[in-house]
Formats: sequence, structure tokens, C-alpha cells
Amino acid sequence: MRRVLDWVRGLGWRAPAAVAGLAVVCSGPWWGPRVLSHMSYFQVRRVEVYGRRYLQPRDVLARLRIDTTTSIWTDLAVLERRVAAHPQVREVHIERKLPGTLVVRVTENLPVAFVPAPERAASGDAGLRVVDADGRTLPIDPSRSSVDVPVLPGMDRGLLRLLADVQQRFPRLFDQISSARRTGRDEITVALPSVVVRAPGAVTAERLADILPVEADLARRHARVAELDLRFRDQVIARLQ
Repeated sequence: MRRVLDWVRGLGWRAPAAVAGLAVVCSGPWWGPRVLSHMSYFQVRRVEVYGRRYLQPRDVLARLRIDTTTSIWTDLAVLERRVAAHPQVREVHIERKLPGTLVVRVTENLPVAFVPAPERAASGDAGLRVVDADGRTLPIDPSRSSVDVPVLPGMDRGLLRLLADVQQRFPRLFDQISSARRTGRDEITVALPSVVVRAPGAVTAERLADILPVEADLARRHARVAELDLRFRDQVIARLQ
């Protein structure tokens, strides 16, 4: 903008007319940006990415497919569709910061669990992949990014939905869960660091969170608990060691 102002000052008495002309160009509904897009002053020189946790900035740049010859006035909807195609991205919004910066704000598909990789499960390999609430594999390398999510013995949509709900509503409880599995026709087992939780197969996140005050109370009393049972309606039964 300083360059534009210096240019205007250099016009002397013609400055008011130049300012008026520039205002008309900028306010043009469609032809204004088209005119400005040919000015090197408005070429993209910087990309800022916000909201990421596991997504790498280089992956965003690769999806944008822009370089320093790209104008800041390029169609943002096209750029948003490119970034949104990344499996790690749930939502994306891009805005301009004049004269040459694109601001990318993303909401990620968060990892919910580890599940065995199909190509390795058949061979008995312990390889795991990271999936989101819908069971989609996320391009997260656990060796490069710290991923602390429960382990499931296989792809189970019901357990994934349960874990995603717990993650959103009761993050402190989610952080304690190391694994979950179905152990009966209508029963699941959830493993926490120091206790195993037994629950009905249709247990909700809210019902699972009933263990939190019970855990706190037992800890105050220094009670050693082997199991917490949620299979009885409106009760949390603690089985001591």
C-alpha cells in the first residue's frame, strides 16, 4: 500500500483523480480484481496457515498449487476446493490480506483411534493406521507427530462414533482411554490406565463419563479398583482389588 501511496503522491495535482480511479477499480464487482490481478504488486508472496494440528504447512502449499506469479485476486473458491480435498481437512476458509498474503484457516479431521492396517493384519504384522470418526485413514505419520488415541482391534464404526463423541464432549476422559473392544454380544470393554470399564454395547459418551466422579472419589479414599461396571442402569459398580 505504501508503494501505491508513493505513486499517488508522485502524481501531484493529478492525485485526486488517480485516487478516484483506483477506488473505482477496487470497487468493481468483477472487473476490478481482474484489472488488479495484472499488477505485480498484488502477487502472492506469503501464505499463513492457522488452525492446524497435524496438517503440515507444506501439504497446504502443495494443494494450493500457487507460486509467486499467482495474483492475490485469484479465485479463492478454487483454492479452497483444492485444500478441502486433503483427507486431513474437514473445513477450510481462505481470505486475502493485501497486498500479497493468503490466510488459510483450516479445521482438521482429528484422529480418533488406531486400527490395524488391512494389508498387515493378514500377515500378523502389528502395523497400525490412524483413522477419524468416519473410519477414514488420515495421512498422519506417528513417528513424526505425537498421536495419543485409543487402539481398536479392528474397524468398528460404533466404537469410532462413541470415541469421537467422548473426544468432543469429555476430552479429559478421552485422554485416559488406551483401548476399547467388544467383549460380548452387547458389551464393550474400555481400558483406562488403572482400571477396566465394562459397559453395554450401546453406551453413550455421557453415560461413560459417569465414571469420572466415581474415579475421583475412589482416588481420594486410596481404593484400588480392578473394574468399573456400567451395565446396570443408573449405577456405577466398582469392583475392588
